Amino acid sequence: MSTFKKGLAALLAVSVIGCTTPNALSIATADTLVNHERNQAGLEIKSIKLASGDTMVYAESDNKSAEPLLLIHGFGGNKDNFTLIAQEFKDYHVIIPDLIGFGESDKPMDEDYRARAQAKRLHELMQAKGLASNVHIGGNSMGGSISTAYAAMYPKEVKSLWLINAGGFFSVGFTEALEGTTLENNPLLIKSYEDFERLTGLLMYDPPYIPKSFKAVLAQERIDNQQLEAKVLQQIATDSVEDEAKVIAANKIPTLVVWGDKDKVIKPETASYIAELIPQAKVVMLKDSGHIPMIESIEPTAKAYKDFRQELKQKQQQDVSQ
Repeated sequence: MSTFKKGLAALLAVSVIGCTTPNALSIATADTLVNHERNQAGLEIKSIKLASGDTMVYAESDNKSAEPLLLIHGFGGNKDNFTLIAQEFKDYHVIIPDLIGFGESDKPMDEDYRARAQAKRLHELMQAKGLASNVHIGGNSMGGSISTAYAAMYPKEVKSLWLINAGGFFSVGFTEALEGTTLENNPLLIKSYEDFERLTGLLMYDPPYIPKSFKAVLAQERIDNQQLEAKVLQQIATDSVEDEAKVIAANKIPTLVVWGDKDKVIKPETASYIAELIPQAKVVMLKDSGHIPMIESIEPTAKAYKDFRQELKQKQQQDVSQ
């Protein structure tokens, strides 16, 4: 059993395992688990007030001497989507925000949630921290489209781009699960615990064991945010970043594309399409993994990225020696 499964089972053993409605005990236990995993990754929770007046909450590792790695979660997610894999990235200065609209960050109803608007907010965060130049950026799903927009908007500041099952490349078409869906029947919107159960099976090829009490806490967060998430989904449904990818290609930004070959949310063929748009991109397909491999397939996902960064380092050293 993995450390994640053991920790989850042990910490939640004291809660009402069969309960699908979160209570004070299950919420406190879930918080204990999440904080434990953050501590294991060396992450500290911080916040910043943006020029808009909105507060953005983010996690940051203590390795301040390394180059910054900005990691962006997907739709319906939060900074803790990257907490477990951040434990593999002790050599990097990891910064993982809750995008405005998600997690612990502010959730204004009347904002622009498309990729370029979110990228601008993230750039404001990095500027405020004095880390906007020479940043490595990566994102999953919607976070991948935001990362693409960020790299295209600030190409001279981005050292590399990491796309994990990235959204925003609509020319490939939609998967069977999302084809023809509306806001009324979209499986990405959560209105009940049962919706969350189904979503877990959609996002992951082989979901890890998670007790019902913990899933109830996660489900309730999505239920409480469903009105805003519906608006966000409506905005990003046609928010293509294919033109931005061409900017990345033109600026020769090193790019890694990692994809779960069993993705039911965004077609795995999208990885090859991205490589056509960004010829310098390296593509790694992960066997028997779904839409969120940084949670489901932590070790191979981390290895793919660390290998990519090592290759970049070696190339930089060769360029200096020539």
